[in-house]
Amino acid sequence: MKNNRFTAAVLIPGFLFMFIFAVFPVIYGIGISLFDYNPLNIQNTFLGLENYRRLIHDEVFWKAVKNTFFFCIVAVTGNIVITLFLAKIISVIPSEKLRTAFRTILFIPCIAPAVGTSMIWKYGIAATDGGLLNRFLGLFGMAPKNWFLTTMPMMIIIIVYTLWSDIGYNVVLFTAAIEGVPKEFEEAALIDGAGPVTCFLKIKLPLMGRTFAFVSIMTMANYFQMFAQFRVFAASGGKDNSVMVLTNYIYKTSFSSYDMGYASAIAAALFVIVFVVAMIQNRMMRSDWSYE
Repeated sequence: MKNNRFTAAVLIPGFLFMFIFAVFPVIYGIGISLFDYNPLNIQNTFLGLENYRRLIHDEVFWKAVKNTFFFCIVAVTGNIVITLFLAKIISVIPSEKLRTAFRTILFIPCIAPAVGTSMIWKYGIAATDGGLLNRFLGLFGMAPKNWFLTTMPMMIIIIVYTLWSDIGYNVVLFTAAIEGVPKEFEEAALIDGAGPVTCFLKIKLPLMGRTFAFVSIMTMANYFQMFAQFRVFAASGGKDNSVMVLTNYIYKTSFSSYDMGYASAIAAALFVIVFVVAMIQNRMMRSDWSYE
């Protein structure tokens, strides 16, 4: 009986916290999506599924979906490739102090405020006048360019910024996973004549399956919800909505147009997309191995 009371005392507050701050907002948001909701109105008309039907014919919504998927696929792929490479490099450094120093340096951008670092990149690197990017191009005799009026280059700049600001977290995870693989496997492969690249791709990487799956799923889910950099670099969505993503479209629809019912429908669509993608990734990346 005492154990049951202790278990309840520990779990109930956690469940209440999760319900209040995670489950209830989702239910409330879905409820709002059924109305022509505006917080400034005294009465809000019930629309049923009209907001969801509106999504089907909304060209900006589908453009935002396309941009979101493009950003996530490119950025997540780049993140995993770069972090695996850096983690492997760090893992072979003989000095523990140097390994810790490199991990710390790479992790610092992860804890810096995204809005602040986005502003630095916007006005210090991508700015038309005096930006480092245009100064670099000037070394080759090229005229300054307004990157904020471009389409694909603007998206690439945002992707590069995202990778710079976010790779440290996955580097730490992958480094721990690499160091956690028993060295006996790699030593046996080296004795059999396998090279370092083969050992990593055929031995260590498969044995990191659980960490790889976790990193891939969490990074993809996180990148679907990226907002700060898109809002700072291109609040209006860029030229021809070329960098409009779902999170920015939700914010713009909610707080610029005050059409919160429709914005909630977009948010519900984003929730479904993230859930489906996460489930597909989870199924594709199941790991049933063990080296214990």
